[in-house]
Amino acid sequence: MEKQLFGTDGIRGVAGEPPLDATTVFAAGKCLGQYLRPQTSDPRVVTGLRVVIGPRVVIGEDTRESSRWIRETVAAGLKEAGVQTVAAGVVSTPGVAYLTASADFAAGVMISASHNPYRDNGIKVFASNGYKLPDAGELDVEGRIFAMLQDRAMLQDGAKPYRIAEEPDPALTQNYIDYLRRSTPSGKKLSGKLVIDCANGSACRMVREVFSGIGMELSILAGRPDGQNINLDCGALHMEKLQKAVLREKAALGVAFDGDADRALFVTGQGRIVDGDGVLHIASRYMRQRGLLKGNAVVGTVMTNLGLERALESEGLRLERTPVGDKYVLEQMLRSGVNLGGEQSGHVIFSDLATTGDGLLTALQILRIIAETGRPLEELVRGLAVFPQTIRNVRVREKVPLESMPQVMEQIRASEKSLDNSGRLLVRYSGTELLARVMVEAESAEQVDLHASAIAQAIERSIGTE
Repeated sequence: MEKQLFGTDGIRGVAGEPPLDATTVFAAGKCLGQYLRPQTSDPRVVTGLRVVIGPRVVIGEDTRESSRWIRETVAAGLKEAGVQTVAAGVVSTPGVAYLTASADFAAGVMISASHNPYRDNGIKVFASNGYKLPDAGELDVEGRIFAMLQDRAMLQDGAKPYRIAEEPDPALTQNYIDYLRRSTPSGKKLSGKLVIDCANGSACRMVREVFSGIGMELSILAGRPDGQNINLDCGALHMEKLQKAVLREKAALGVAFDGDADRALFVTGQGRIVDGDGVLHIASRYMRQRGLLKGNAVVGTVMTNLGLERALESEGLRLERTPVGDKYVLEQMLRSGVNLGGEQSGHVIFSDLATTGDGLLTALQILRIIAETGRPLEELVRGLAVFPQTIRNVRVREKVPLESMPQVMEQIRASEKSLDNSGRLLVRYSGTELLARVMVEAESAEQVDLHASAIAQAIERSIGTE
């Protein structure tokens, strides 16, 4: 059965509109609570002289203006189902994953739409082990939500937000910061300036403490969230300002996070952007040379650049590809016994250290490699020859199966035949938006542009919005 509410990264949409209207959000909280209760063997927990009934769920949020009411409404649903909630406040998505697994929570919920504009928001759910809720669990919760929405009596006072009595507990975020600092020890100090773009998101509350003590001077960009400026011309999707700042300030390197800080992209001292493929290249070589890389492979996605695949082959390593989504990367890593994987977008998973992609952890690992090798980022990434690649986003009216559109399939087959073994193409729908994504990579930029334009135009003629 195909999921309808849960996409590649939870439930996502425009805040206040279905599926993120108050009633559906409340239903999501209540249905998650109903799903969790049978998972908890002993729901009665004695704390001092109090007996707390039901499992506990930790809830974190990013800096969007809608995050608080969504958090409170999810908490209302969970409470209705007999589940206790604890607010972590503004924290990163991987921070919620860590807290869920380390503090004996039955689940974790993150209120965020990651890299999307501020009007969007989302609900991400982590199981008690810190891994994202598996597809079977999402389908279970989703089925309950649809049933509840059809029976309004089951919702009771569903649209009423529930204000959590306790204010967010700062000790929770501090526990996560302490874990980050412990997980990346290095006796060598770095020098120079580090420019950090916080995307006006979750990272703003943590970066100074996380990166203090590494020896570098910190320069912070996009570190003043106002509820509406998250990801606005900043962060991992808008690298231009970071590039200019690194060059202007003669910094050693720069790092950009997205709104919920689960991804990180870098800029070298010379202004070159290093994406997730570059991070995987650097980390795989470092880990292999030190006997730390498991499975003789790295897990990427269908979007991973051919250049990385060729570079790994030259090192005697395999690239295993999965569908887009760090959730699927992690699942393949666990199946294959591989401890390094990630996405071009900057989600990188060091599975010996974390259960999900973590931008802050990735940045600390790159800094550690620079410190221990004594080599700047520009030099570390030099062995990666990136194939020209483009991604064209085509806004569509609906997500019609590609194989049902003859014009589109004819152009895809023609482009595949022309590229042969000298390139790749991938056409897929976004998991969170009404977009068709056309990815083409080849040995020349001219080939890339030619085939991407032809396929995008075929899609526009068939199901485009204009």
